[in-house]
Amino acid sequence: MGIFQEHDLSNSALPLLSLNHVSYLCKSVEESAKFYQEVLGFVLIRRPSSFQFEGAWLFNYGIGIHLLQCNSTNDVQQMPAKINPKDNHISFQCTDIELVKKRLREMGMKHETALVEEGGVFVDQLFFHDPDGYMIEICNCENIPVLPLSTSACPIRKPQSYVDSKKSKPQRSMASSKALNAAAMETRMMESLFANMIDISM
Repeated sequence: MGIFQEHDLSNSALPLLSLNHVSYLCKSVEESAKFYQEVLGFVLIRRPSSFQFEGAWLFNYGIGIHLLQCNSTNDVQQMPAKINPKDNHISFQCTDIELVKKRLREMGMKHETALVEEGGVFVDQLFFHDPDGYMIEICNCENIPVLPLSTSACPIRKPQSYVDSKKSKPQRSMASSKALNAAAMETRMMESLFANMIDISM
């Protein structure tokens, strides 16, 4: 069985909407929260008061960062001796990669750069660690179009929640409104995907 074996996911895939957040165990929630605010521009948001452990929630760019205070520093990985782009990481797209490089230099942030080329299209990558050694990438990956390996491997279908919402009455629940908004976002992404496919085939 090949790693890229095709599967029909039309009825088996989970009814997901989007990535909500990533969660990190921290040596110091205060220090990590400061990093994500000052370096990456995240904003502290309200966290459920029912939690019986220290932590912080941040949000920006449509994604949440949830920080959890460790019970022991032994629970958190040691800061890697060097930056390895192949390590697990979260990646953010940016509007100006050169400005990001300049800001990182001004902040004294140790980082590594890489350049990816595909069919004459270039993508710049920057890698660095947060205070707990978790890898972060900044890139302009939107330069490379998102294309499925094949139409059967990546079936493009409207989610059932979108179809159902079309049949519902004008007065929609909050859940169905969210589903409709997610479907509209998916439609815009698919339109961009088709445009990229057409550009490449020409």
